[in-house]
Amino acid sequence: MHDTSRIDTCYGPVDEVVLQRARDIRLLICDVDGVLSDGLIYQGNQGEELKAFNVRDGYGIRCLLTSGIEVAIITGRSAKLVEDRCRTLGISHLYQGQTDKLSAFETLLGKLALTASQVAYIGDDLIDWPVMARVGLGIAVADAHPLLLPKADYVTHIRGGRGAVREVCDLVLLAQGKLEDAKGQSV
Repeated sequence: MHDTSRIDTCYGPVDEVVLQRARDIRLLICDVDGVLSDGLIYQGNQGEELKAFNVRDGYGIRCLLTSGIEVAIITGRSAKLVEDRCRTLGISHLYQGQTDKLSAFETLLGKLALTASQVAYIGDDLIDWPVMARVGLGIAVADAHPLLLPKADYVTHIRGGRGAVREVCDLVLLAQGKLEDAKGQSV
């Protein structure tokens, strides 16, 4: 963003235009690998897949949901543990195995009767750009692919899988005047 007006937050300075866009957000869409997780995949001898999820991100997602803001997942990979994590968090909009994330995004917009400007999307790699380019607030995590960083409306101060999603949840709630009253749950 090129706006010079910045607001100090607990995460550092944020362009005022980012907070203005965040006021209109009714849906947050997250990628999984590199956003909700650190991008590492652990594979056991029997082929089982493990990922670590940050409980702070989970708390932020619960705060959004209890504040009336929808949360969705659009991810290029498919894993049962992602389905389980979504169930634990109360995320009912899950699109796995999406090589064309834009198609899933369009389906979701129609399902929820939202406009693209009411959506924020958090990504970490080039596959996320087509959706990020369409939404009201396109966000890259701090350790996203170098070609994605300059294209984002906002780059988190925190890396993927380490609380970047919580940072975004807090900024959306702050912009909407809901942060102080937000109720989450450590899950």
